[in-house]
Amino acid sequence: MRLLWLLAARDLRQAWASAGLWLPVAFLLLVASLYPFAVGPDAALLGRTGGGMLWIAALLASLLPVDRLVVPDRDSGVLDQIALRGIGEEMVVIARLAAHWLGFGPPLMLATLPAATLLKLDGATIMQLEIGLLIGTPALAALGLLVATLTAGLRSSGALAGLLALPLAVPLLIFGAGTLGDGSGAALKFLGAASLLLVAITPFAGGAAIRAGRE
Repeated sequence: MRLLWLLAARDLRQAWASAGLWLPVAFLLLVASLYPFAVGPDAALLGRTGGGMLWIAALLASLLPVDRLVVPDRDSGVLDQIALRGIGEEMVVIARLAAHWLGFGPPLMLATLPAATLLKLDGATIMQLEIGLLIGTPALAALGLLVATLTAGLRSSGALAGLLALPLAVPLLIFGAGTLGDGSGAALKFLGAASLLLVAITPFAGGAAIRAGRE
C-alpha cells in the first residue's frame, strides 16, 4: 500500500510540474463560457441543455492528459525499471489510475460549480450533476488510462487514444446526462455499475497491455 501511494504521489507531482492538473479545469470553464454564445442567452434553454454539455466537456477534459499517462515513462525506461524491482504492472496501473483521477476528478467537480452558474442551472440540477460526476469521473479516468496503455507503442498514440476512448465513453455520457432528468435513479445505478466495471478491469487489462508492449 505504501508503494502504491508513492507511485501515485510521483505521478501527481509530474502532473503538477507540467501544468496538467489545470488543463481540464481551464478547458471546462472555457467551454462553459463559450456555450451561451453558441445557443444564446435564453436561461430556460441553457438550463435544459447545460448539464449535458458539461458532461461532454468533462469527458473531453479527461482525455487532455492521456498522452502523458504511459508514453513518457515507457519511452524513458521507467516502466522497465519498475518491473526490474519486482513491482507488477497492475500495481503501476492502479497507482496511475488513482493519480489520474485525483488530478482531474475533484478539480473538475469544483470547476463545475462556477460553470453551472454561467449556464443558469438550478440547485437541484447542480447537485445531481455533482453526484453523477463523483460516480462517473473514476470511469472516465479508467477509460482514458486503459486506451493509453493499449496505444502506448503506436505512433501518434495520444490522438489515437482519444479517438478510441470517445465511442467507448458513449454509455457513460448517456447514463451521466440521464441522471439529470431521471427521478427514479436508474441512470445513476447504471452509471455506478459501468464505473465499477471499468475501474475493476483497467488494472488487469492495462497491465497486460504494458507487458505486451514490452515484449
